[in-house]
Amino acid sequence: MLLGFCLVALPLLVAVIIAAVQIRKLAQQSQQLVEQGVQATRYNQLLFEQIASMERGARLYQLIGKRELIDMYRENHQRFGDTLENLGRLSTDLRSDSQLLILRTEAQAIWQALQNTPANSPAIGATSEHFARLWASAQDLADTNRRRIDAQLDTMQSATDDAQRTLLWQAAALVPITIGLTLVFTLLLARPIRQLDRVINELGRGTFSRPIRVSGPSDLEALGVQLEWLRTRLLDLAQEKNKFLRHMSHELKTPLANIREGTELLMDGSVGELADDQREVTAILRENGMKLQRLIENLLSFSAWQAKSTGLEVSEFRLRPLVKTVLESQQLTLVSQRVRLDVKVADAQLSADRAKVRLILDNLLSNAIKFTPRGGTIHIHASVRDDQLALEVADSGPGIPLEERGRIFEAFYQGRTPQGGHVKGTGIGLSVVIEFVHAHGGTIEIVDGEYGGAHFRIRLPLRQPNVVSSEPAHAA
Repeated sequence: MLLGFCLVALPLLVAVIIAAVQIRKLAQQSQQLVEQGVQATRYNQLLFEQIASMERGARLYQLIGKRELIDMYRENHQRFGDTLENLGRLSTDLRSDSQLLILRTEAQAIWQALQNTPANSPAIGATSEHFARLWASAQDLADTNRRRIDAQLDTMQSATDDAQRTLLWQAAALVPITIGLTLVFTLLLARPIRQLDRVINELGRGTFSRPIRVSGPSDLEALGVQLEWLRTRLLDLAQEKNKFLRHMSHELKTPLANIREGTELLMDGSVGELADDQREVTAILRENGMKLQRLIENLLSFSAWQAKSTGLEVSEFRLRPLVKTVLESQQLTLVSQRVRLDVKVADAQLSADRAKVRLILDNLLSNAIKFTPRGGTIHIHASVRDDQLALEVADSGPGIPLEERGRIFEAFYQGRTPQGGHVKGTGIGLSVVIEFVHAHGGTIEIVDGEYGGAHFRIRLPLRQPNVVSSEPAHAA
């Protein structure tokens, strides 16, 4: 990831450095041009002032004739020479050099004439011609310097435009390179991250069958190895749990069968007639024995399904007799709780696993009984729609809180809502329901708004596409 960040940032860093160098170069050239222009202008202005001062001194000497004026002219002549030297250092072409030479020659001729000629001599008047040429040469030099500065400004502008175009082209070339590098490293990192996300979701859903392999950078591969170790560990624990459940369930079935057999003998009067209070106690024993039997059946079904050791034993059967069988098995509890039933079941013909459909109905009905208050109503509706069976089981209890709906189908999860009955559930009833519904290719959902309590709606196909076994259905 660090390498990707460095490679993505490298083109941008190169572009910034190139831009900084270009801007620095242009700034230096601009500063140099400004300094030269200012100095040339100042020296040209000083040159005109010195020529005017020299011409004024020469005319005064012609009129007055004092030698002190010659000394003053000498000082002006020397300063004029220094100015020409400074202009010579700024000169960059032959034209300026030739103009400077003319100015030196004319100034030297005037100085020689003033130095070697008496004050009233007519030869001094001839110096006016030299001053005229001096003025003209100074003006030519100023024009040349101005044109040279203008040309340098034009060159500077062209260089600026070229640098701007170069930077724009570099930016246009670097942007796709940067985007390409970003996409490459995004793909390199996104694939293993998606793999990690998938395997973590599978582990969270309890799917431990698929081995975990993460391809990508070494640190992510190492994380994949750790997750694979975690998967195998969770798989071992799940297998140990299922093994424990199977063993315990089988161990519980033998004494429970004896208890059920004894209560049935008592109810039949095989050991003598029972008084009313004795028959009531025996009925309670029988009812709770049946509850324990259903709990053990749920444990066995859940354990077997988790181990993937059983499939669907598909057969043809009618739904209404199956619902009647389930209701009869819960009759004692329904009567004792004074629960009313609202049953509207279509006599549909199903091709499914009869035992598993019975457990679906039995668990949903048991769940509804647990949360239905005394004197409440349980609704059981079934209808056929578009080659699908729509089965609905609802109660008039407190309903399912929104914060618990994401977990009620998890194995061994029990909500905070108080339950009724003498035997508390194991929390696997709804997990068995959803496993068996999905095994039939169906769906289950929680419906709001139609009844006051919990409302489950199951949709199952009327016929299974792949029949594992076509043996006759056996009584659950």
